[in-house]
Amino acid sequence: MTLITDAPARALAVYAHPDDPEISAGGTLARWADAGTSVWVLITTRGEKGTNDPDADLDELARIRIEETEAASAKLGFVDHFHLDYGDGEINDNRDLVGSIVRCVREVKPEIVLCPDPMAVLFGDAYFNHRDHRVTGWATLDAVAPAAGNPHYFPEHRAEGLDVHHVGAVYLSGTLEPNCWVDISDTLERKIDALFCHQSQLTETGEWFREFLRTSAEQAGLGAGVAYAEAFRRVSFGA
Repeated sequence: MTLITDAPARALAVYAHPDDPEISAGGTLARWADAGTSVWVLITTRGEKGTNDPDADLDELARIRIEETEAASAKLGFVDHFHLDYGDGEINDNRDLVGSIVRCVREVKPEIVLCPDPMAVLFGDAYFNHRDHRVTGWATLDAVAPAAGNPHYFPEHRAEGLDVHHVGAVYLSGTLEPNCWVDISDTLERKIDALFCHQSQLTETGEWFREFLRTSAEQAGLGAGVAYAEAFRRVSFGA
């Protein structure tokens, strides 16, 4: 069991949908931001299919979800958020997606990158991981190593003035094999409040969902010996 207490100088969270960073790592990112970490978020899809209304204006929903991301980011203290233009369910781990993530890594130059664990697929007998999460996780891993740190990957970036960047560690969330935890006892309620900024996705939720989030964080905290935690699988590079 490893309890992470240090905060990086810069962190980039790469997730599929606008509310994913908050539910996956919002407490950790808020804790780090409070400690002085510059936190950026990259969302790979438009989030436009986040509705079951057959008559919904999907372009309008995509616009609303960017506004919701702005509100959540402000509550958690993020520097900025970026959005790619892939439709929900339409992203693939290909050169275009990897190149977009590499570009962001080279621009932001994070010490730590957070993303979904693409190897976590089946969660019990009632849920399996969303395809967009899995694709985003694999593409982020492909972008971090070796692409972002190798000048022969996406050399066009260097022509634009973007040099290579070596990420120190990747934190995989939603993992079935955690090896580290972050104490979010001081930021759990802010994580929950930030998640509720995504009102388009939480139209039929109430206090029961807040309690679910608290219970999940409490269960993670048992693995770390703290009241509330978020769990990750950390992969470190270099010494």
